[in-house]
Amino acid sequence: MAVPRNLPNALSVARIAAVPVLLALAWFGQETLFTWVLVPALLTDIADGLVARVFRLQSKLGALLDSVADTVLMLAACFGVWRLHPEVLEQHGLAVAAALGAWVLEDVAALVRYRRLSSFHTYFSKIAGNLLGLFVGVLFVFGLEPWLLHVAVAVSVLASLEELVLLALLPEWRANVRGLPWVLRERAGRR
Repeated sequence: MAVPRNLPNALSVARIAAVPVLLALAWFGQETLFTWVLVPALLTDIADGLVARVFRLQSKLGALLDSVADTVLMLAACFGVWRLHPEVLEQHGLAVAAALGAWVLEDVAALVRYRRLSSFHTYFSKIAGNLLGLFVGVLFVFGLEPWLLHVAVAVSVLASLEELVLLALLPEWRANVRGLPWVLRERAGRR
């Protein structure tokens, strides 16, 4: 089966294009429509990386587009939670602040260090992103599940901490780093 070479990038661009729509829907309190746009956008986050890996369509541009799409979609999802489900922030504000703070800290550190988002796409960050996406999707489709929020937050904070360590260890920008254990093994092999 032939897969268009730019399909992963097109999925990332579609996610980016969904962001203004999501922001407007959240602003105007259109929760049902917001959910109908958000859930497919979250699913494209899984699909673009999967398609790129399975069909060997990974590229530096694709990694960067995916990181930008992840960032702006997560910001739109957070805005949607704030506008449409304020009870989440009222009841779990500290947990949400911890995840957002660690994530923003890593993004800012990457911008300072590399002048771009890290695009490490570690296994840990993929798991964290999927858990956060699952939490947001469940929130908008079924309602608040606090245990899922706390699991997603814990994994997200740990993933951000791993990426901060990677920023300190990797002097040059590299996309698609598996994770800290692989980088440490690679460094040990050079000695």
